[in-house]
Amino acid sequence: MPLRRGLRDSRVECNRAVLVSVAQFSHGVSLGKRPGAMRDTKRLHRTLSKRGFEVDLHIDLSSEEIYALFENESRRPVKDCFLAVLSSHGQEGCIYGADGMPILLSRIFTYFNSEYMEKKAKLFLIQACRGDALDDGVEVDSICDSTDYSFSHFLSVPVDTAVMYATAPGYAAFMNPQGSVFLQTFCTLLDDEDNHKLELTRLMTRLSHRVAYKFQAKGQALGGKKEMPCFLTRMTREVFPFAVAGKNSQAAGISALISSENPRAWIPSVRSQLPSMCK
Repeated sequence: MPLRRGLRDSRVECNRAVLVSVAQFSHGVSLGKRPGAMRDTKRLHRTLSKRGFEVDLHIDLSSEEIYALFENESRRPVKDCFLAVLSSHGQEGCIYGADGMPILLSRIFTYFNSEYMEKKAKLFLIQACRGDALDDGVEVDSICDSTDYSFSHFLSVPVDTAVMYATAPGYAAFMNPQGSVFLQTFCTLLDDEDNHKLELTRLMTRLSHRVAYKFQAKGQALGGKKEMPCFLTRMTREVFPFAVAGKNSQAAGISALISSENPRAWIPSVRSQLPSMCK
């Protein structure tokens, strides 16, 4: 059953976050349940609300419902920053709706290449597998020619938009009943110390470092495997999307977008071949 929950009066213009999570698939769909998905969603809800975002939750939507949702969201007013989190099973370039049908990420991104979102910061966090490979954590020059992938996906991403993937092209992303390492680490960073004051690129670099160097899978099948997030950006200005606190905070607010001329210092994803750690 789809769930939508808004925390703030929609008449008040503010930064907005839309969380789309598929935890359980429709009967007959050969994609397993995703233990930990709801834990991710609840924590994101708390963390982003503290950072001043209006947060909407959407659970177990079909592919067409997800397309319609983002087409509508791309036309709604937003103060400075729009954040979307998409969490499901996936493959390279897509995630899956609760009906098991693929959702092309490039189509979602292009909705936001519009006058409504012009000069607004747009950030997408993608918690999904992008293939079946497992990362052993070995440093190499290259595993494949990714020129075609990088160029085509870059073209679909609008200006002033950044996309943070949980994992690199071709690789699986990890999740367990406690949540995904990617989204849980993201929330931990925003909840800890002064990370929320960081410029977006620095924050995403810190997220990549913590996931890559602090996480290591356990267990007989997955023991020692790693995860490396992947960041794609077309931002033209420095962005501080989380520096503005919620209404209960005494912190001073700043604009999410700051021009570079005047910066401030401040499966089927993996399916049955692998255990349910990969989502």
